[in-house]
Amino acid sequence: MNPWAVVLADLRALRWIAWLAPMLIAIAVAVGVAVSAQEAALRQASARAADDFDLLIGAPGSATQLTLTTIYLRPDALPLVDGALLNALAGDPRVAAAAPVAFGDVVHGHPVVGTTAAFAARWGRIAPLEGRLFEREGEAVVGADVRMRLGDSLTPSHATAGQRIGVERPEEAGHRHEGVHYVVVGRLPRLGTAWDQAILVPIESVWETHGLGNGHAADDALLGAPFDAAKVPGVPAIVVRPKAVADAYALRAHYRQGGTMAFFPAEVLVSLYSVLGDLRDTIVVATVLNDVLVFAAITLLLLALAGLRRRRYALLRALGASRSYILLTAWLGAAAILLTGCLGGLALGSAGAWLAAWFVQQRTDLALGIGLGVRELAQIGVLILVASVLALLPALASFRTPVADALRS
Repeated sequence: MNPWAVVLADLRALRWIAWLAPMLIAIAVAVGVAVSAQEAALRQASARAADDFDLLIGAPGSATQLTLTTIYLRPDALPLVDGALLNALAGDPRVAAAAPVAFGDVVHGHPVVGTTAAFAARWGRIAPLEGRLFEREGEAVVGADVRMRLGDSLTPSHATAGQRIGVERPEEAGHRHEGVHYVVVGRLPRLGTAWDQAILVPIESVWETHGLGNGHAADDALLGAPFDAAKVPGVPAIVVRPKAVADAYALRAHYRQGGTMAFFPAEVLVSLYSVLGDLRDTIVVATVLNDVLVFAAITLLLLALAGLRRRRYALLRALGASRSYILLTAWLGAAAILLTGCLGGLALGSAGAWLAAWFVQQRTDLALGIGLGVRELAQIGVLILVASVLALLPALASFRTPVADALRS
């Protein structure tokens, strides 16, 4: 006999319980799936943003803050490292390339970053999507998400970046650098990082905007190294690209003394990931406990319903149905409810992860690629296995009562 006719009749008899129970399970399961997928995506996006920052050199201080400000463009006041170090790095045989990075100004909430044209192109890894790189002072290259066109003229202000992107706030309007203008000459491709919201200009322009000269001799109109060691101002950070792995460690050891700080951004990310991992583990444990409680409550409900349906099962047995048929019928009904909740939780958790990714991207400008990995699928697999085992309890309870007693009740 086909058990599904009886299963469907049982589910129709449950009415709202057949819908509410899977919904509760789905919500409980979705929390764990969303947290796991979101945490993995955040790790990948933050690591990808640091790919072009092999080694950072700055003044002694907080390596974490230097990483957050330089790579993720989180504004903060940083101590300056002696700009003469730029010439030393340019002549170091262990260095493939080095670029200064300076901050402090904004245009409509977009951070203005002073650097070199070589680093703007990530040392040849990317090319402008529109226009070209800056070639002289007064020119600017914008990130992919900056809503400005080629040829637009920009006036920077000394204010805090990252708040209400695209809108000039009163603080910004009151600290505008009058007489300083940048013309947009290029647009970079999307990187999926905070630099998509940045406006990149020659670092010489940033220095001159703040009355520090341009780091070159008076008659030198070139950009970038070599700088005049006697005139080059200090910089918040220097990005170094070593020629080899051994050179990277040698440079890191060398510039950890003499008034400078050098480190791999991965070192900072590992410590941040450990904190993030501890938080994730706590949430996952709480989610698992929540799943257990929901499953236990649903199982007790199914046990009670199995007791209410024992006359139906007893009647089927009296008509000749075998114990295995009754067991299969009861198990399929309970499993259908539990498994529907697990699969619904997978879909709901995926949607929740996408929503959380959108929210994180609005706050950090990191493009999070959400996808369900092996960890999330294994989590759902375990939950389905547990649900299948729990579904046996109502099934086993369905035929413990003798047929005659069940019919009389």
